[in-house]
Amino acid sequence: MRPSYLKNAALLTGADVVLRLAGMGLRIWLANALGGEGMGLYQLVLAVYSLFVTLATSGVSVAATRLMAEELSRSRAEARGMLLRLLGAALLLGSAAWAGQFGLAELAAAWWLGDVRAAGALRAAAFGLPWMAVSAVLRGFFIARRQVGPNVVSQLVEQTVRISAIWFALERGGALDVGGKCTAVLAATALSETVSACLMLLFYRREAVSAFGAGPARRPMDPARRLWEILWPVEGGRCLASALHTAENMLVPACLTVYLLDAGGRSAAVAQYGNLKGMALPLLTFPFGLLGSLSVLLMPEITQAHIRGEKGRLSALLDRMLRLTGYFSALAGAVFWVWGTAAARLFYGPDGAEAGFYLTVLGPAMPLMYLESMVDGAMKGVGEQKAVFRYSLWDAVLRIAGVMVLLPRFGMKGFLFVILLSSVYTCLANTARLLRVSGMRPALMRWLGAPLLAAGVSAGAGVFLREMLSGWQAGEMPEQLAALCIGCCGMGLAGLAAAWPLGLGAEVRAALHPNRARQKAKKA
Repeated sequence: MRPSYLKNAALLTGADVVLRLAGMGLRIWLANALGGEGMGLYQLVLAVYSLFVTLATSGVSVAATRLMAEELSRSRAEARGMLLRLLGAALLLGSAAWAGQFGLAELAAAWWLGDVRAAGALRAAAFGLPWMAVSAVLRGFFIARRQVGPNVVSQLVEQTVRISAIWFALERGGALDVGGKCTAVLAATALSETVSACLMLLFYRREAVSAFGAGPARRPMDPARRLWEILWPVEGGRCLASALHTAENMLVPACLTVYLLDAGGRSAAVAQYGNLKGMALPLLTFPFGLLGSLSVLLMPEITQAHIRGEKGRLSALLDRMLRLTGYFSALAGAVFWVWGTAAARLFYGPDGAEAGFYLTVLGPAMPLMYLESMVDGAMKGVGEQKAVFRYSLWDAVLRIAGVMVLLPRFGMKGFLFVILLSSVYTCLANTARLLRVSGMRPALMRWLGAPLLAAGVSAGAGVFLREMLSGWQAGEMPEQLAALCIGCCGMGLAGLAAAWPLGLGAEVRAALHPNRARQKAKKA
C-alpha cells in the first residue's frame, strides 16, 4: 500500500471517533431536551428520513468512489467528464428525494407514523437532501484521490454547525411543543448539510486543476451504461432495503404492543423499542468507526487490484480486511459482553438496565455484524452490486417475516433472535460470494478462530477486573467511569497480548513495511 495510507487511515479514524463521540453526546442531550415522547417522535421521523437519504446518496456515493478511481488511472480529461456526470446524477436524485419527502410529509406523518406532528420535521429535513447528494459525490472524488483531509474537515464543520444550531434552536425555543422541537432539530440538520456541501465545493475548486489539469472535460467511455450498472443495483437495493427497514420499524412497536397488552401496551412497546434502537444499538455501532475508515480507504485499492487483474494483491487486501475486522470486532464484542450493563447504566442512568441486557446479548454477535458491513463494501469494490442487492432484499424480507411471526409471541426476545439470524445470513452469503469471485480459499482460523481465541482471553481478564472493581461500580459516577475505563483498557491489553502472536503482529509489521508486503503479494 502507499506510504500515505497509514496517515489517511489514522486521520479518518480519529475524525470518525470524534464525530461519533459528538453524535453520542448529542443523542444523550437530545433525550433529556426532548423527553421520552419527543425522542420517540424523533426516532420515527428518522425512520422515514433515512429512506429518502438513501434515495439521494447511496448510489452516487458508491459510483463516485468506484468510477473516479477508474477514470483517474486512465485519463484526466475523461475523469473530469465523469465527475460532471456524477454531479448531474446527484442533483437529479437529490431533487427527487427532496420533492418526494416534502410532498409526502403530511401523508407519511398521518399514515406511516401515525402522528401528524412529524410532518413539519419531515418537510424541514427535506431541504438538506440535494446538498447531501452533492457532498456524497465530492467525498467519493477525494477518496479516489486518496485525500481524506477535505472529507474530515467538512464532516467536523457539519457536526459543529448541527450541534450549535440544535442547541440554539432548543434553548431559544423552550415554549415549542414536541412537534416544534423535532422540526427545529431536523431544520438544523438540513442547515449543517448545506454548509458541508458548500465547503466541499470550495475544496474541489482548489483541487480541480491538480486533479484534471487545465484542459476541458472529455466524454469518458460509455458513461451512462457504467453509471447505470452501479446505480440501479446499489440505489435500487438500498432503497428497497431502506423501505423494508422503515416498514420493519413501523411493525416492531405494533407487534410488541400485541405481546405487551397486559403490561403497558403501546407505551411499553415504544419504550422497549427505544431502549434497543436509541440506546443499545448506537453503543454497539460506535466502535465501527475504527473499521469504517479502513473500509472507505480500502475500496479504491480493491477496485484497482480487481480491474488490473492483480489477484495476489487483491487476495492480500481482502485477507487483511477480514483478519483485522475479526480481531477488532471479537475484542469489541467481548468488551460489551462483560461491561455492557455497566456502560448502559453509566450513560443512561437507572433506565439503562434494559439497554445493558441488549448489549450483553448482542455483543458476542459483533464479529458477524462487523464482518458483514466490511464485506459489503468489498463486494462493491469488485463490482458485485447485484449480489449485494439480492442478499439485502432477502434479508429484509426475512426480517419482516420474523418480526411478524416472533414478536407477538416472544416480544423483544424474538426481535433479538431476528437480529442475530439476520447477521448470520448476510455475513455468510456475502462472504461466500466474495470468496468465490476473488478466488480466495476460506481461512476461518485466520479470520475468526484466532480472533475469538484472543477475545476469550480478553473476556477472562474483563470478568476478573469486573469482580475486582465491583465496589467502584456501586459508587458515584466518577468511580463508575474509572471502573469502566480500567476494565476496558485491561481487556484491550490482554486481547492485544493474546492476538499479537496469533497473527495481529504480522499484520502490523506488514502495515509498517508496505513495500515488503506488496512484493509478497505479487509473488502470490
